[in-house]
Amino acid sequence: MNSTPPDGIALDGSPIDRDGLGAFLSHRRGVLQPEDVGLTRGQRRRTTGLRREEVAALSHMSPDYYARIERGTGPQPSEQMIAAIAQGLHLTLEERDHLFRLAGHRPPSRGPSSDHVGPGLLRILDRLEDTPAEVTTELGETLRQTRLGAALTGDTAHLTGLARSIGYRWFTDRSSRELYAEEDRPFLSRLWTSGLRDIAARRGPASRAARIADELLDRSAEFRELWDRHEVGLRPPATKRFVHPELGAMDLTCQTLVDPDQTHILLVYTAAAGSESQEKLRLLSVIGSQVMG
Repeated sequence: MNSTPPDGIALDGSPIDRDGLGAFLSHRRGVLQPEDVGLTRGQRRRTTGLRREEVAALSHMSPDYYARIERGTGPQPSEQMIAAIAQGLHLTLEERDHLFRLAGHRPPSRGPSSDHVGPGLLRILDRLEDTPAEVTTELGETLRQTRLGAALTGDTAHLTGLARSIGYRWFTDRSSRELYAEEDRPFLSRLWTSGLRDIAARRGPASRAARIADELLDRSAEFRELWDRHEVGLRPPATKRFVHPELGAMDLTCQTLVDPDQTHILLVYTAAAGSESQEKLRLLSVIGSQVMG
């Protein structure tokens, strides 16, 4: 039996509004300016809004594929593609949900399980190109990083599965601890365990946090010992001590901004003026440029 749905009908049976989808994408592209999404405006730029190829780049897809979706001549876009376009266009949750419905898909869930970063946090992140910064979930899953953020902590936004969570990697991949000062590691083990216990209790036994806890209880003796302590309420220190593989020890202050609707957290790392760590951050920008190159 052929399970492929007819053209114009999504897998869940919802109709695709190709004209409405194209019009909505064209409108959103037209009202965004390069500086709204962290791009540089050229002196000779005549285009009103963003170009199609710019939206494609922001959405991590080919310009031809995006252009066909906007023109209504392309294939049925998958949920993953629609989610990427929604993020690239800096859509609000309401706009994202509308885009999914136009494409014939059921909108994703909201709240702690959502990976859609709100436009407010994205606008701030786009303006921190010379600063290590990242947007994470409450489980420490990296959703977006600045160039210097990736140079500081590694490119963790590409990870999949349970390994997306820094707490999960902490107990299953010893190399993940090398970024932190050795004397801080015992407390960080307690910190991740305490935080996971709190999130799992709030989100319930069917949550991603509970799944991570169950997996770690099965895989890590250290985690089991700490879990049995029932510690809650531990808080991270204001200053984080990193050990960069090329620059060595760095003492960085971590400022946080929380999106209450999505429970996403923007982390921004800075160094005290005139400190050795500030000089190392300047060197980090050179390393980051080399990595991107």
